Parts: sequence; structure tokens; C-alpha cells
Amino acid sequence: MATRLQNVVVNTVDRLAQAEFWSSALGVEMGYRDDVKVDIPLTGLDIVFVTASDPKTVPNRLHFDLASASRVDQEATVRRLRGLGAVPVDIGQGRVPWVVLADPEGNEFCVLDPREEYRNTGPLAAVVVDAVDPSSLAVFWSAAAGWPVVHSRPQLASLRAASGQGPWVEFIEGEPKKVRNRLHFNVRPGTSDQFADEVARLRGLGAVPVDIGQGRVPWVVLADPEGNEMCVLQS
Repeated sequence: MATRLQNVVVNTVDRLAQAEFWSSALGVEMGYRDDVKVDIPLTGLDIVFVTASDPKTVPNRLHFDLASASRVDQEATVRRLRGLGAVPVDIGQGRVPWVVLADPEGNEFCVLDPREEYRNTGPLAAVVVDAVDPSSLAVFWSAAAGWPVVHSRPQLASLRAASGQGPWVEFIEGEPKKVRNRLHFNVRPGTSDQFADEVARLRGLGAVPVDIGQGRVPWVVLADPEGNEMCVLQS
């Protein structure tokens, strides 16, 4: 069995406050928590908040898209999120049918207009990744995540779990990576005895080892072909 997408990790200044915001934003109760991380369990993909000291300096390369059932629901969701501490931000989006907000630590996210493809995702419609080459990066992440490529064209490529449940992972045309990402994916092999083989397989697909100051840890930190950090966890 190859690696499977496990979760998306968010580096935060205050992991508990951020988890509380996103728990309320998504309408999902917080799950496991300890002195290192706080987890929000979602169908198909958990969100994990960890503390990091480096401040946010540029727009995130990964961001969340939230679903809405109707225009009225979209407007109500935006009002509710602003009441929780989100603020409108201009990232050059111009006139678009979605609303761009930032959470209390400045992480950009979108509240989407109602769309059929997100009808059954739950509150989190997609995790969106900026990519220089969306189609090529989607091919890598399909192999890393174990999710098939559903759509692929020059400016947008999308993955979805074979179950058809939970959020999409989408790659959209954007700027090259400039700084360490504040959000990253974790993947996990099926069993612990496959760990070394799966790290080697991902390296064969174009991933490279990176040092982000992790020290001696039981997981391996890699970067995908466009430099996005990822962790391979032991089972």
C-alpha cells in the first residue's frame, strides 16, 4: 500500500486559539489535543494546528476554501466568520463571486459561492495549493496522497478521495514558492515496515529531503517538486 493523505498541518502563533476559531468556523468539535498540537477531525482529511515561532510574511501558498449552499448561506457564513474575528482581505482577486477573508492570524481563506461540485464535501470544500505547473504537481500529489486526479487543465488540477467524500485538493496556477509554507500536508504509509520504501518512492517521484529545523524526529521531512514541505509519518 502506498502513502495516503493524513492531514493538513497549520503553523500558528497560538494553536489553541486558532483551533477554536476554525472549530467554530467549520462547525466541527476539536478532537485530540496535547502540548504540541490540536486536531480538528474532518471526513477524509484532518486539520492539525501546531505552534511555530516564524511570523507570516507573504500570502500563503496553501489555503482553505469553505463551501456554501446558496448565496444567502454564503452571505450568512461571511457575517458569522467576521463575528468570530475574520477580516476581509484584498489579494488582488478583483470582482469574483467568492469572498476572501483572513483568520485571526492573517491566513487567507475563501468562502465560495454555491457550486455543485462542493455540494457533498462538508464545510471544507477544498484545500487549494498555488502551483507553477498545476497539472504536474497534481500528478505527484495523486501518487503521494493516493487520491486520483479528477480534473486537469493548464491552470487548474483537482484531486478527490476515491470515496467521493470530504474536501478536494486543488492546484491552481500561481507564483513560485518564496518562503517556508505555513500549511503543509502529512502522508502516511499503510504499515511501519513500508516507511523506508515509501520515502524512497516519493523521492523517486521528485521529492527531496529538507531541513526545517526538525531535529531528530520519527518522521521524514521532504519537499515536493515545487518545494512545498511535506512530512511522511510512521504508521
